[in-house]
Amino acid sequence: MRPVFSGKVGAMADGLLSALRQLRSRLDHDLFPLAIGDVAADRRALKELIGQLDDYLLPRLAAIDAPLLAVVGGSTGAGKSTLVNSLVGANVTKTGVLRPTTLAPTLVANPADGPWFTATEVLPGLPRVTGRGPGEPGTLKIVQTPELPEGLALLDAPDIDSVVTANRELAAQLLAAADLWLFVTTAARYADEVPWGFLRTARERSTALGIILQRVPAEALDPVTKDLSRLLRENDLADSPLFVIPELQLPQEHARLPEPNVRKIKDWLTSLSADAKARAEVVRQTLSGALDSLAVRVPALAEAADRQRLGVGELRGMAERSYDVGMSGFDEGMRDGSLLRGEVLARWQDFIGTGDLMRSLESRIGWLRDRLTAIVTGRPAPDRRLEVALESGVESLIRATADGSAERALESWLATPSGRDLLERAGVATAGRLGRATPELPARAITTVREWQGYVLDLVRSEGADKRNVARAASFGVNSLGLLVMFGVFASTGGVTGVELGIAGGTSVLSQKLLEAIFGDQAVRNLTDQARGDLRARVRALLDIEQARFTALLDDLEVPDSAALREAAQAVEELKRELPA
Repeated sequence: MRPVFSGKVGAMADGLLSALRQLRSRLDHDLFPLAIGDVAADRRALKELIGQLDDYLLPRLAAIDAPLLAVVGGSTGAGKSTLVNSLVGANVTKTGVLRPTTLAPTLVANPADGPWFTATEVLPGLPRVTGRGPGEPGTLKIVQTPELPEGLALLDAPDIDSVVTANRELAAQLLAAADLWLFVTTAARYADEVPWGFLRTARERSTALGIILQRVPAEALDPVTKDLSRLLRENDLADSPLFVIPELQLPQEHARLPEPNVRKIKDWLTSLSADAKARAEVVRQTLSGALDSLAVRVPALAEAADRQRLGVGELRGMAERSYDVGMSGFDEGMRDGSLLRGEVLARWQDFIGTGDLMRSLESRIGWLRDRLTAIVTGRPAPDRRLEVALESGVESLIRATADGSAERALESWLATPSGRDLLERAGVATAGRLGRATPELPARAITTVREWQGYVLDLVRSEGADKRNVARAASFGVNSLGLLVMFGVFASTGGVTGVELGIAGGTSVLSQKLLEAIFGDQAVRNLTDQARGDLRARVRALLDIEQARFTALLDDLEVPDSAALREAAQAVEELKRELPA
C-alpha cells in the first residue's frame, strides 16, 4: 500500500503526533468539576474529544498506513447488521427484530489485518473477544474472514438513537474512530433529526462518508431518492456517494440481501481497499477534518475551563467574605461594650470595691478613683474571678463569630448551583458540619484567650520595666495592671445602655486614668492598641483555620491551566499547517 506520508512529510507527522500526545496529556484532569453553565454539554464535549484522540487521531497518526476502518452506523431498525452480513457474504453479526439488536459492536476484518484490530491501538478502551459467538456488552467482537478484502474492516455499531444510553454513546464513539462512515437509513427515517445531527457532524469534521438508503418501496423509490439527494445538497454533503436498496421480501429472518443489491457498495469499498491512492485520500480527508476540528473544539473547552476557574474563585471569595464579615463582627464586639455586661461587670465591681460604692459611681467618680487607688495599692494581687470572666466572655464571642461565619459561608454556597454541586459531592455529613464551627474550636479559643492574656501581662511587665514606672507599677502589681489594660480593650460602650452604661463608662474612665497616671497617655494608648491588635490577629488565625474547611474543598478540584491547553492546541495547529494538502 502507498504510504500516506513519507520522507520529510513523515517526520512532520511524527512531530504532529508528539504535539497531539501533549494535548492529550492536558485533558487527563477533570476540566469541569463544578456545575457552571451547561456543564453536562461541556463534559460530553470533553469526553468526545478524548475519545477521538484515543480512538482515532493518535492511533491513526502512529500507524498512518493501517487498514481502513469503515463504521456502519444509523438509526434503530435501519438494517445495519443485515447490510454488514450481506457485504461480507457471511452471517458475522447478529440480526433480528428485537431492539437493540447490536449489544456489542462487531468488527469484521481480513485475517491479514486481524493483528492490527485485535491489538488495542484502535479503540483501546474496549476489551477484545473473538469468534462467531455473541459479544458481551462493553466489548469489541473481532471476526476475521477472507471474504472481506485486505486493507478494509467493517464495524457494525449500535443504534445512534438506541433507547439504551450506553449504546448511543458507544455508537458516537465508534463513528468518531472511523476513517469512513457507512451511514444507513431507510425511506421511513431518512429525514429524522437524530441521523442528520450525526451527518452534520460528519460534514463539520470532513469525515469521509457513504450513505445507504434501504427499504425503499418501489412506488417511493424515485421521490424518496430525489428528496434525500436534495437534503444532502442543502447540507453540503452532495459529494457523498448515495446507494439505494429497494424494499425486499427476504425469505427468512437472518437472510442476507441479494448480492446484486449490494454489488455497487461492495465494488466501491473494494476499490478503496485495493487502490492505495483512493484509500490514502479517505484517510487524509477524515484525518485532516478531525485535526481541523481541534481548532474549534479545544478553545471551546478552554473557555469552559476558564468559567470553571472563575467559579472556583467566586466560591473562594464567598467563603473569604463570610469570615471577613465574621471578623468585622468580632471587632464590633470588642468596641460595643457588650463584653462589659453581666458576669464581667459583676467581677469588676468585686475587683474595685463593694456594690454600694459602684452604685454611687455616677456622682462620685472622683471619690472612687481615690478609693480604687487605695484598694489596689493595699491589695496588689489580681482578682482571678475578673480574669476568668473576661476569658469566658472573649471565648464566647469567638465561638459566636466562628459559628456565624460558617453558617454564612454555607448559605452563600448553597445559593449557587456550583456551590450546591460541590457540597453534594462532598456528602451530606460534610455539608452539615460546615455550617457550624469545628468541634476543636472551643478548646482552641480558650487557649488563644489565655495566650493573649499572657501577652498582655508581658506588655505591662515590659512597660513597667522603665525606670520611671518601676515604683508606681510595682505598687499595683503586673496582674492588676494587665486586667486594667484588658478591660480597656473593650472599653467602648456603644452597646451598653442605662445604668450599665454609667457604670461601665465610669469604670473604663477610671481604669484609663489610673493607667495614664502610671505609664503616661501615649504609653497607655500603645498598650491598648497592641493588646487589641494582638487579640484580633489571634482570632483571625482561628477563623482562617475554620475557613480552610471550605477552601480545602476547592483546593482539591485541580482545575487545569486553560492557557496550557490553548498552547497545546496551538502547537497542533501550527504543525498541521506544515503538512501538504
